[in-house]
Amino acid sequence: MLFLLVDSGNTNIKWGLHDGLNWLNRGVVAQGQTPLLAQEWQTLRKPSRILVSDVAGTQARAELAGLFSQWALEPSWVSAVAYQCGVRNYYANPAQLGSDRWTALIAAWQMERQGCLVVDVGTAMTVDALSDTGEFLGGIITPGFDLMRRSLAGNTAVPNEDEGEFCDYPDSTADAAYSGATHALAGAVERMAILLAKTLGHLPICILSGGGAQRLQFQLNVTVKVIDNLVLEGLFAIAKENAETPQ
Repeated sequence: MLFLLVDSGNTNIKWGLHDGLNWLNRGVVAQGQTPLLAQEWQTLRKPSRILVSDVAGTQARAELAGLFSQWALEPSWVSAVAYQCGVRNYYANPAQLGSDRWTALIAAWQMERQGCLVVDVGTAMTVDALSDTGEFLGGIITPGFDLMRRSLAGNTAVPNEDEGEFCDYPDSTADAAYSGATHALAGAVERMAILLAKTLGHLPICILSGGGAQRLQFQLNVTVKVIDNLVLEGLFAIAKENAETPQ
């Protein structure tokens, strides 16, 4: 059985073809670049099932659905539920949790089987807490690196032309803005780690993913494990569980 797994995020569309044992193909295109994605999928082996996590909205969903039609397959659009793959969702309204956060939590639980922080550093940064028994306790959302800096530039006289870099004591405006965003994001993660440690009774590992993971990794005073394509790994766990469940 071949699973086509698609992570349609705010900035990029990541995808992978899995045969149940290994990833056969993986790729990424910018959101809105449907022709490039169609080109990549031209020679792709026909999948048996398609699972999608989509947080990019109705237009992105419609474009993906158009591409899927070439295989005459109806995709499964994943949404959060109360319990799946060993993870219990304690959101007041389980379906309100973003599918990207839900699948990342599932992937982290499959990998760790213990309490941890699941952090996705993308357009927004999410920091979600898992208990030692697979309960999603809750989490926070903040702007990511670029969104934070654009907001600063758009609402103040601070320029946004230069990239800047992290410094302990910045001596330029670009470095000050970059370092400030880094401190804000790192601080949010570390505060959540302290809170979760009190709940668990031990220090949690931090599972870090997303486009900004490398920028944040070395600024965190917690144990970090960087995992690429965490949402795709979670989608595969869901696909595998569904395939094993008698219909």
